[in-house]
Amino acid sequence: MAKIEKLVKSKRLKKKLRKLARKTFLLNKYFVTLDWYILKNIFETFLMGLVIFTSIIFASDTLLTLIKQISIYGIPFNVAMFIIILRLPSVLSLTIPMGVLLSTVMTLNKMSLDSEITVMRACGISLSRIARPVFIFGIAAMLTGLFVNELIVPVANAQAKKLTVWALQQKNVPNGTENYTLKEMRDGNLKRLFYISKCENNKLYGVTVLDLSKKNSTMLLQAKEGKAKRDYWEFKKGVIYTINDSNGILNATIFGNLDYYNNPDLMKKINEDNQKEMTTFRLLKYIYDHRHSSPAKLAPFLMELYNKLALPMMSFIFVLIGVPLAITPPRVRVNRGFLFSIGVIFLYYILKALALSLGETCLIPPFVATWLPNVVIGGLGAYMFYKKAFTIG
Repeated sequence: MAKIEKLVKSKRLKKKLRKLARKTFLLNKYFVTLDWYILKNIFETFLMGLVIFTSIIFASDTLLTLIKQISIYGIPFNVAMFIIILRLPSVLSLTIPMGVLLSTVMTLNKMSLDSEITVMRACGISLSRIARPVFIFGIAAMLTGLFVNELIVPVANAQAKKLTVWALQQKNVPNGTENYTLKEMRDGNLKRLFYISKCENNKLYGVTVLDLSKKNSTMLLQAKEGKAKRDYWEFKKGVIYTINDSNGILNATIFGNLDYYNNPDLMKKINEDNQKEMTTFRLLKYIYDHRHSSPAKLAPFLMELYNKLALPMMSFIFVLIGVPLAITPPRVRVNRGFLFSIGVIFLYYILKALALSLGETCLIPPFVATWLPNVVIGGLGAYMFYKKAFTIG
């Protein structure tokens, strides 16, 4: 009799376990479906936000600079397009966190307005569980930003600078132009001014060069013909006047052919150290090698080193503040996600610009200057998320 009762209890237990396993499977399947539903909507909105913010920043800064270089310096269009492609990673490192914030707020705000989040919470699903796929997406975006900022941006920026300087060295005067001028600057001062009366079939006619690079004297060169080479100008049938500070002509030299070399500072500019073109290891080496330099000289390199992690980290921080901002009160029937996103982004970059300015002038330490916006926005986001997820029913 005892064996039969034990067997019956065992069968009942197995049946209960099977029911529990079935319920657990269905519940896990439901959560997987919910996670993919949220991730799908967030990813679609993220791509849209990435395109919008990248286009705005790129068109307002990099593109205008390149258009100016094309029109003033005659950089070929195909070279300019390649420079544009090389400049994109540095812009993407800035816009990835923006896209994460926009997608987080827009997606969850829409779910809140459609009462989807209300129904989920009524079924016992906590806000922290609903937000789990959003935080996973934020971490993935942070790692992507870290990869782009560390491995792609330095190489792309270095190649873009080299290509730009190379294109400027070519002195590509556009064919068919008349009364064309070209300036060579050094430390913000005019050093040489080129005037070309006409350019046809890559030949220059009526060339005048005003050279102010030497102290106490000015050189004026005039040539009937000329041609732009990679490292120098080739002039024919001309004369060179050397004028002193009192406007007296020291000497005049007539030439048949003359090779007039470009400003050597351009090659120096290619090889000069630039923190935007360094990986973490190169920055650490540079900082160690120049550890006895002045704080003002090292500050930009230290801030760039700390920014390698601080900027990608904003993807996670924007999720932290975006989730509570997206949960709209029941009486509000307007999607305020885009406005919230713009407001937070504006606040972050105002804080960042202010902190970096203080860091560059050494009024605050570089580490504080780099991480201050993250701490402020992250602290505010953590407080808001705690209030929304754990203190509001």
